[in-house]
Amino acid sequence: MKAVQEEALFQISSEYDEAAPQEEEVIESRKHLIFVTDNLKLGLDAEYVVEILNHHTVTYLPMMPDYIRGIFNMRGQIIPIMDIRQRLGKFPLEDGESLLVVLNYNETQIGILVDSVESMIDIPKDSIVPIPSRSAQKLVSGMCTLPDGSGTMLVLDCEQLLEP
Repeated sequence: MKAVQEEALFQISSEYDEAAPQEEEVIESRKHLIFVTDNLKLGLDAEYVVEILNHHTVTYLPMMPDYIRGIFNMRGQIIPIMDIRQRLGKFPLEDGESLLVVLNYNETQIGILVDSVESMIDIPKDSIVPIPSRSAQKLVSGMCTLPDGSGTMLVLDCEQLLEP
């Protein structure tokens, strides 16, 4: 009788193992805002995005680098505006043709002018790879193929964006 009980115990134990739910592999991902500038798809971590505005008035500031278009008064807060096209060495869009994405990085707010905003999507962390080491592009920290297959996204480096 003892042998029968042990056999039943092992049988129940092995059946339990087969029925136990398998732990699913958790894939870490981060939301990224995908925007387009001069036909380049750029993305940045959504935690930095404060607001996206399509109507904005930029006040010109003299004696600034050409990629600093001026300042914007957002509900009493003065925010510097950077033209991402010019920061990347491209020609700027005409006034009124761009969107303003307001960012908050390390308690510093800045607005960047972009051509258009595409979407906000989850990007798996392990799919972002470093840019080639010989690349002269300082504003980009990585790149990845978008999960929907719509192209490649360059990850905008906010820290480098704020460097002079």
